[in-house]
Amino acid sequence: MGANATTPWRKRVDAGDWDAIAAELDECGGALLPGLLTASEAARLRGVYTDDKRFRATVDMQRHRYGSGQYRYFAAPTPEPVDALKRALYPQLLPIARDWAARQRREAPWPDDFDDWLDHCHRAGQTKPTALMLRYGQGDWNALHRDLYGDLVFPLQVVINLSDPAADYTGGEFLLVEQRPRAQSRGTAIQLPQGHGYVFTTRDRPVRSTRGWSTAPVRHGVSAIRSGERYALGLIFHDAA
Repeated sequence: MGANATTPWRKRVDAGDWDAIAAELDECGGALLPGLLTASEAARLRGVYTDDKRFRATVDMQRHRYGSGQYRYFAAPTPEPVDALKRALYPQLLPIARDWAARQRREAPWPDDFDDWLDHCHRAGQTKPTALMLRYGQGDWNALHRDLYGDLVFPLQVVINLSDPAADYTGGEFLLVEQRPRAQSRGTAIQLPQGHGYVFTTRDRPVRSTRGWSTAPVRHGVSAIRSGERYALGLIFHDAA
């Protein structure tokens, strides 16, 4: 299927109010997206988690002091609709990324075409797929961190909740913590509905200051699961070294 072909996931992405999403990103560093996966599609992806052939690496978070729980990086090719979602989201995220770069007086190396951007990553030695699934059980949590993986970074990424907070688990709020210039950190917590995405800054974001624009570093994580089990899909738009 061609890069510009219309898919069900592209229709869902494009149905979002992207002016409002961009404004929320400017205000908070993150924004809720519309429903990107149905409950049955989320269930199929959860079922993939135990298929070792689908993944290139598995990380025990407690062993590495990243929190508690486990995540797995997909091997190529990724199962449907992981790649299709990234291709649908990229053209909507690209204008926001370029606008942020202009405010921060940074280069904006991201081309119009997502495949061209991945080629750019690969030529720089960043060749490993970065889409991942995360699994949390009771008591598990994710420490505050940033997903950088190399010198080339796309400044926005998306997490999609594959579980139902009304039925599958309690706790497990998605967290953003932003260090404001010359101020205390600001935290945001959100419980994501099943199938919905949340777009947020990968590394930092521009914030207005008395001198124009400053850069605020941002980290993300997940609060402790109080009961049940929570799965999530992470979509990162740069590959890893």
